[in-house]
Amino acid sequence: MHLLQAIIVEDEATSREILSNYIGKYCPNVSIVGQAENIEQALVLIRNNELDVVFLDVEMPRGNAFDLLEQVGDRTFETVFVTAYDQYAVDALNAHASYYLLKPVSIDELIKAVDFVSDIKKKEAALEEKVLTANSLGEKGKITIPVQDGFEVLEAQEILYCKADDNYTQIYLKSGVQKLVSKTLKFFEVALVDFGFARVHKSFLINVNEVVGYRKGKGGQVVLSSGKEIMVSASQKANLLAHFQ
Repeated sequence: MHLLQAIIVEDEATSREILSNYIGKYCPNVSIVGQAENIEQALVLIRNNELDVVFLDVEMPRGNAFDLLEQVGDRTFETVFVTAYDQYAVDALNAHASYYLLKPVSIDELIKAVDFVSDIKKKEAALEEKVLTANSLGEKGKITIPVQDGFEVLEAQEILYCKADDNYTQIYLKSGVQKLVSKTLKFFEVALVDFGFARVHKSFLINVNEVVGYRKGKGGQVVLSSGKEIMVSASQKANLLAHFQ
């Protein structure tokens, strides 16, 4: 069982103690490596530890959770917000929190939050180890793309990735050839859904079978067989990881 390295960031000592006790009793796969009562202490712990998850209160002295995350910048850990105020839910979503717990903390919800983070981390680990078991494609598929004087047939697996260009899409083939098509990226996301393609960013759709590496971050970056590195937005990370078991 992989232990999740975690810290608790909470200005109230009683709340820190309660959450720590709950985690110790009900979440055996979480190891609390430190606790902080303000942003400054939290930054020290984040910079000095390889963390998997941060349990983070919103309201703190001299700032709040969002100030902390802004100072951290790109991050490799998941965030579980723990707060007494539900009005921060939208802000937490925009900050790409993995989970949002309301005080008093429900044990069931805490376990769900930890399970959710654990699942993400397991899939990330599989990517890092290059255990790349993309979903089976079955028979190779073909798609048609419009060209000026008709249409052209492409093997789906010859496509490396697609990039949005306003109402057009730039298709990059493994051969190095590029094709500009008068269709939106959404069109290709739907057309290629059964052929092992994943939307990893508002501007990029990639062939998951061509992924050879992954770099962790807020969303991370995938490395394709051509050496091309493509940013993964935090909101699309789960979509990418779903292709890897």
